[in-house]
Amino acid sequence: MHWSGGAGPKRLRAATWTLELMAVTVETPTGPHSLDLIMNLFLLASAGGAIGAGARYLVSVGVGHWLGPAAVAFPWATLLVNVVGCFLMGVLIEGLALRLSGSPEVRVFLATGVLGGFTTFSAFALDVSVLMGRKQELAAGLYVAASVALSILALYAGLWLARQVLA
Repeated sequence: MHWSGGAGPKRLRAATWTLELMAVTVETPTGPHSLDLIMNLFLLASAGGAIGAGARYLVSVGVGHWLGPAAVAFPWATLLVNVVGCFLMGVLIEGLALRLSGSPEVRVFLATGVLGGFTTFSAFALDVSVLMGRKQELAAGLYVAASVALSILALYAGLWLARQVLA
């Protein structure tokens, strides 16, 4: 990832820390209390996901009321949620890296839970950012292409399968 605009050593260290430590996944804990920690993180992700999914629904309803029939002609609500979710992921991750505590509980609740429930596109964008920050441009490009192409193909495969079984 290229950082412009006066990125000094402190800013670059924070950005690197952000990319490496703030990925949406959390290292699997081990030890005598690992199951308790995993369950705690699971519950935090679930609670955050419920909040994020509820917020996504409210945005959808709000955009539908605001745009009326135009909201059906183009997926404006989805576009809005994806862009806003990615923006919020950037603010969250950088804020945690530069100023705030980035405990696993906070990261899982906000990044995986709330923003993951709001839009999985924010997690996708963060994954691309991590790969680019590691200077793995080819892997990032392949990840983008494979994610989009395979997801669309999988949707069509699911549509086809459902038609075969249910029709």
